[in-house]
Amino acid sequence: MGLFSTEDDATKTPRTDNLMGNLMGYLDTRIDLVRLETQEKVKTAFVGTVHGVTLGLVGLMFFLFLNVFLGLLLNDVLDSPYWGFGIVAGFYLLLLIILVVGVDKKLFQSLADKLLNNTIYKSDKRQA
Repeated sequence: MGLFSTEDDATKTPRTDNLMGNLMGYLDTRIDLVRLETQEKVKTAFVGTVHGVTLGLVGLMFFLFLNVFLGLLLNDVLDSPYWGFGIVAGFYLLLLIILVVGVDKKLFQSLADKLLNNTIYKSDKRQA
């Protein structure tokens, strides 16, 4: 029964043990919740990326075959083996020149600002 006796430690009451157990359980639950939310966001991003890439590839294939079709159609109409493809290529050259010379990056920046405005806060389902 000395001054530094550990037999009757006042900090080891059942109430304190229960409180520490609850606190540790709460922290474990919060960590699990953060892990699950992160996993769900990664899964959503992965599905969106795969979906977008697939749509982009199918759209690109459609676009390419449509342009080949238009070139062949113009070749048939003009009764020439190459002028149809030249006209299609000239159209895209004209479009490229207009985009390089006439369109400023601010147009695309304002479009991105409108589309992506506060998407992080809108997707957060938790209440603050």
